[in-house]
Amino acid sequence: MAAVFLEPVQNSGGCFPPPPGYFERVREICDEYDVLLVSDEVICAFGRIGSMFACDDFDYVPDIITCAKGLTSGYSPIGAMIASDRLFEPFKHGDTTFYHGYTFGGHPVSAAVALANLDIFEREGLNQRVKDNAPAFRATLEKLLDLPIVGDVRGEGYFYGIELVKDKATKETFSDKESEHLLRGYLSTALFDAGLYCRADDRGDPVIQLAPPLTIGQKEFDQIEQILRSVLVEGLNHL
Repeated sequence: MAAVFLEPVQNSGGCFPPPPGYFERVREICDEYDVLLVSDEVICAFGRIGSMFACDDFDYVPDIITCAKGLTSGYSPIGAMIASDRLFEPFKHGDTTFYHGYTFGGHPVSAAVALANLDIFEREGLNQRVKDNAPAFRATLEKLLDLPIVGDVRGEGYFYGIELVKDKATKETFSDKESEHLLRGYLSTALFDAGLYCRADDRGDPVIQLAPPLTIGQKEFDQIEQILRSVLVEGLNHL
């Protein structure tokens, strides 16, 4: 059986959210041709976009969800695969086996950390906090669009990319050499030294990717914007 793997918000290239109706149409095509739809939520699950699973944020039901990282908030290594009732049905009676395994599968410490972490999500209402604050996070980051080096601000929830451009009017991007000099030679170190831990990424057009803690609010949004503004303005002198 064939399968298609898609991230709810594409990571590579810098936080690309889907256009309206995209996943609805993908689901229709998968159903028409009996292809499994796998929602790769290693990054997007557990509140990063808002809901516990980002497929809920974009209104589609996958056949499989792959997830990791946020299940324990990164405090202990873990990954999981969640399958639909339809896919699990042949295995639920115990007389069908899919041989697979990993030495540390079902590790009790990581499992206990995951359960404790999910309890905290519920107790502190972290998913709803992201949903409530996401519009303010977007609005704060969009202030950076007045800078000549910022070509786009895109993302969802608490997962955003700031696309950097050489020419704002034409959206001309940087050459590989210029990108290397700007991102590795200046921005990565300058942002870290200024107190902002994020990723300067050139797997595609140069972007600064932001995936902040789910507990932050407007005070921290403003601080992020101010650090980005200061470093990017100075970055123009490094081109």
